Amino acid sequence: MPNSIKILIPSYNDWDALALLLQRIKEKVEPHFFDQLSFVIVDDCSSIPCEVNKFAGYQLEIIRLWRNVGHQKAIALGLAFLTKERNFDYVIVMDSDGEDRPDDLEALFEACSKSQTIVFAKRAKRSEGIVFRMGYIVYKLLFGLLTGKVIEFGNFSILPFKQAQKLVYVSEIWNHFPGGIIRSKLPYTSIPIIRGNRLAGQSKMNLVSLILHGLSAVSVHLDTVAVRILLGSLVLTSLSVIVAIVVSIIRLTTNWASPGWATTLVSTAIIVILQAFLSSLFLIFTVLNYRTQKHFIPATEYQEFIEKIESTDI
Repeated sequence: MPNSIKILIPSYNDWDALALLLQRIKEKVEPHFFDQLSFVIVDDCSSIPCEVNKFAGYQLEIIRLWRNVGHQKAIALGLAFLTKERNFDYVIVMDSDGEDRPDDLEALFEACSKSQTIVFAKRAKRSEGIVFRMGYIVYKLLFGLLTGKVIEFGNFSILPFKQAQKLVYVSEIWNHFPGGIIRSKLPYTSIPIIRGNRLAGQSKMNLVSLILHGLSAVSVHLDTVAVRILLGSLVLTSLSVIVAIVVSIIRLTTNWASPGWATTLVSTAIIVILQAFLSSLFLIFTVLNYRTQKHFIPATEYQEFIEKIESTDI
């Protein structure tokens, strides 16, 4: 029996690129594989209207949202809708701009069908400029330092139905989809792929958006981040105290000359680091209090955001 594969694509005003992407998928994948595909577009309250008939010839649905919620939340809402109201065997999450290449869809499916785990597309080769690549390296280093986790992938992924069912009860995917999967402790793996190029239009991402996206990934692990910051503050405070003691001993028990600014510098450092320690301690208690609050669960609250569902005639 053929598999039923949903392709979930969030889109905001990216209709031209989306049309080219669907056409390229039809051209690139094998016919027997394409016959298993159906498309679900999450229209993130686009300001540029687009009728569903633009995509006639594809088995396709458009989920119209009441308001713009952003890329990650649109994915969470679309995934919740699918697991609750549609039947499928696998769901592929990809962007509408073409940077997630249709050429890699079958490779993702093969890896997922063998392992029955979530499979991400890991960027083996990137096409962005040097500034973006350097920024991405810094982001990965900071993410690893603050969370103790490794993140080498984006949204492009495939999920078996059972894993998708569980994931929509993970509140963290509301902030950051791949970060939420890491936090969920659901099994996942990745395969290397080459990043494609945008098919049409201009990217909506700017420097501020990229920084917010990175911070969203870190925020998913905020409790771990808070503890690591606290431990770092303790280490720095201990080192400052040791230096202060050494400087004091030198001044009181030896004839060695020490700079006049040494004591002032060490005292100032201790005060600053103690403030950082107290701030991180406050952050921990804030996080612990946050964990007692009711969180947004996509599986139970997605319907509040959906205005209507439109579909092609096929």
